[in-house]
Amino acid sequence: MVNVAAGREQSTSNSQGINTLLDAEREASKIVQKAKQYRVQRLKDARSEAAKEIEELKAQKNAEYQDFVAQHSGQSDQSLGKVDQETDAKIEEIRAAANNKKQDAVDKMMKAITSVETKPHENFRV
Repeated sequence: MVNVAAGREQSTSNSQGINTLLDAEREASKIVQKAKQYRVQRLKDARSEAAKEIEELKAQKNAEYQDFVAQHSGQSDQSLGKVDQETDAKIEEIRAAANNKKQDAVDKMMKAITSVETKPHENFRV
């Protein structure tokens, strides 16, 4: 009987040890699961924070660009006006030169048309 009682005590002791190990494993599993959830949540938070910062930076850069365009558009309007004036002046200069040389051009064309030299072409062979 002593052996049977000792076997039961050992069996009970072993099952208590196994139960303790199983409880510890469950607890460790819960801790690991919580750590994974925490890590996933931190990644989500980091992504959303990064997206928020990106949007803020986009808005800031867009505002800077709009300011730049507003500041420099006046200069480009002035530059365009100046270029238009210079272009108009050049066109008038070219027209005046054309009017001055018009009669000379007509005279040269009339001379070339009316004074014809009859001679064979240089590539002509007899």
